[in-house]
Amino acid sequence: MTQSSPVQPQAEQQRLRDALGSFATGVTVVTTVTPEGQRIGLTANSFTSVSLEPPLVLWSLKKNSANLDAFRRATHFAVNVLTAGQKDLCFRFASKIDGDRFDGVPLEPSRFGLPLLSDSLARFECSTYHEVDAGDHVMFLGRVEDFCKGQGDALIFSGGRLLAPAPIAMAA
Repeated sequence: MTQSSPVQPQAEQQRLRDALGSFATGVTVVTTVTPEGQRIGLTANSFTSVSLEPPLVLWSLKKNSANLDAFRRATHFAVNVLTAGQKDLCFRFASKIDGDRFDGVPLEPSRFGLPLLSDSLARFECSTYHEVDAGDHVMFLGRVEDFCKGQGDALIFSGGRLLAPAPIAMAA
């Protein structure tokens, strides 16, 4: 059963968005390939781990996204966690550009045929496990089939800005 909620005025939605933006997140590029072979990629900061057994991750996409149908039809997708030095990829995959967003982007092979961004901080190749209708978004749960961890610091999104972290030594 779906709960309905009263429509919030635009100003209240913006206040909520600003408050939610107080929580810092990493930045990812989620990629897939359509059955026709078209590569799809988009920037997302809604990524999170869900379970270790089975290994599940989650990300969400707005229902009005032009890419929604491609991800709904996909059997697999990849989550590429961006490093602090990959701001250009964040903007490339977040913007509307003519042509193939992947042109000139260094890629690595995937056993599932997915475009994997080279030099990512981490990559998760996932089979589509489940999708959940959630308000104005669709949440995609993926079962992690393969992954790798690279080197560097994560690109961080907080307060509507991209940030490169300043390392802080933790006391033992």
